[in-house]
Amino acid sequence: MSQNTATTETYIADGVQGHPKQLALLFFTEMWERFSFYGMRALLVLFMVHQLKYADVKANLIYGTYTALVYLMPLFGGIAADKLLGYRKAIILGAILMAAGHLILAIPTEWSFFAGMAFLISGNGFFKPNISTMVGRLYRPGDARRDGAFSIFYMGVNLGAAIGGLICGYVGQEINWHYGFGLAGIFMVLGLITFIFGQKSLGEIGLTPKDESGTTIPMSKQSIVYIASLIIIPIFIFLFNNYTLMGKIMFPVCIVATLGMIFIAFQQDKVARNKMLTAIVLVAFSVLFWAFYEQGGGSLNLYTERNVNTFGLPAAAVNNFINPFYIILLSFPFAWMWLALSKRGKEPSDPLKFAFAFLQLGIGFLLFVTGAKLALNGQVGFFWYAMGYLLLTTGELCLSPIGLSMITKLSPTKYTGMMMGFWFLASALGQHLAGWIGTLMAIPSEGGATTVSAIESLGIYSGVFMKIFYVSITGGLVLLLLVPILKRWARGTNA
Repeated sequence: MSQNTATTETYIADGVQGHPKQLALLFFTEMWERFSFYGMRALLVLFMVHQLKYADVKANLIYGTYTALVYLMPLFGGIAADKLLGYRKAIILGAILMAAGHLILAIPTEWSFFAGMAFLISGNGFFKPNISTMVGRLYRPGDARRDGAFSIFYMGVNLGAAIGGLICGYVGQEINWHYGFGLAGIFMVLGLITFIFGQKSLGEIGLTPKDESGTTIPMSKQSIVYIASLIIIPIFIFLFNNYTLMGKIMFPVCIVATLGMIFIAFQQDKVARNKMLTAIVLVAFSVLFWAFYEQGGGSLNLYTERNVNTFGLPAAAVNNFINPFYIILLSFPFAWMWLALSKRGKEPSDPLKFAFAFLQLGIGFLLFVTGAKLALNGQVGFFWYAMGYLLLTTGELCLSPIGLSMITKLSPTKYTGMMMGFWFLASALGQHLAGWIGTLMAIPSEGGATTVSAIESLGIYSGVFMKIFYVSITGGLVLLLLVPILKRWARGTNA
């Protein structure tokens, strides 16, 4: 059986009531990987500001470079899995590289910081798109359980993120930065072990692909990917040391990739072409969403530390726990809601869900601004902070897991991995823009300590938050106008 041939594909969910047990394997593998990734992310900006003594602008731009590269690499990792490795080998390769990256970060030396992040970027490129693609492969096209499965899978992402952000954030900020990084590495190894011992249950899903003659891709060709995954690491280190170059790279890559996807779309028949074009439009809108939403790992980390009443708890732990905690609470209700609405023929289309995401995101930032207006001595009450994050989270649940599912529904089978990489490429551009937006909220500092009052820093943050509100609401309204066109293009799926 060729995994790239739709007519011979098998689906584990066929005949299964509820969801297949293999979803649990992918759930836990992703959970431990996200524990490690978000545990490290919780510390990244604060480590640069307090330990490395970087100014806010430099820390935000390096953070934007890192996260952009993290989401840029899946484009290439998805192609490598589609054409050469298969999804399983790509996941294992990615997990090994990421475990190495976390453990390198645990070494208390100057060179380890950029080197460890470089390994994480390379590994994430192979891990992230392909485990998401495998979730989609469990279900036959048109299966109403698919969106629910991605919502459940997304809960695994955020269960790991919540625990990792809380524990690594506390250990890193309160005990030792490098202990926090090392703890993340231990759990990455646990995720790798989980997948290796459970992969047999996946049957033929994710095996090494075959060429046009039906022959499995030889190891000599697969080895090209393994070598390239290491060769690219020094390039990432160079980019960290020259972080202003990232903008000159991201925009040309995104333009070329978008034109390439459009070109591929027009090589398909009319139905497949319109489905791909629908996906491309929604991916383009997701760039703006991530540019605002991903302030969570950068400027909102610093905002929480400087201007939010966290009752004495470390800002890294609080800021990186609250969002995934909400997702844990809401993922199953959202999965149930989509399925219940689908059974009644009332489920919103994917474009409409995206519009809802933008509207909620905007209102979330408006609540941050409201909290700032009511703040005492520059300290925002935790209620307004928590409520703002709640709206950011419900917005995310209307876009991120839905986007993953949308890619698997609207992409031609042989281009699913590539389109999943394109989805993460849009996230990469959004992450880069998030770093740049974060510089607009840079607070003057010296030696890691701010040189302005809490009231002054709060005014800087809330001014930019208000601008984000206006742009987010506008994006949501534009999407509402496009919904009828995109629904017509996606006809033939439940998008």
